[in-house]
Amino acid sequence: MLKKFALVLLLALPMMGASAQTFKFGHVKFYDVVTAMPEYVKAQAELQALQKQYTTEIKRTSDEFNKKYAEFVAAKDTLPQNISERRQKELQDMSQRGQEYEQEAQQQMQKAQEEKTTPIFKKAEDAIKAVGEAEGFTYIFDLSNKSSIPFVNEKVSIDVTQMVKSKLGIK
Repeated sequence: MLKKFALVLLLALPMMGASAQTFKFGHVKFYDVVTAMPEYVKAQAELQALQKQYTTEIKRTSDEFNKKYAEFVAAKDTLPQNISERRQKELQDMSQRGQEYEQEAQQQMQKAQEEKTTPIFKKAEDAIKAVGEAEGFTYIFDLSNKSSIPFVNEKVSIDVTQMVKSKLGIK
């Protein structure tokens, strides 16, 4: 009987140890970390400058189109049919080129944004992982997008936002 009890006890001890394991949960406001990073601020300034260049060019071509269209409308009744048709075709081509440029500009902006922000996001994610490993966290949840996490009890979860900022050398 004593042998059976000892055997059961030996088998049960590892299970009790596993169930007694504690979990350490943290949360971070990823967006707060990223927006405080100097490289993010610099990237945003560069993206805004690029956006301004595209906007200026789009406005210039739009103004040019509007001017030519106004001239065409003003003179259309006095123009011979073949010249009128040619100018209409020019206006259609001009309009199409403008639309294509706007689409290209939008694609280039998206590409530039991705190229500039991807390494920044990776650096922040790496800092979160480093804090998680160094501090022994089981999970660190991102609270920037609360719709992706239905509930986090912030009273029992540790806010690691400042630790991550410190790891990145920012305030």
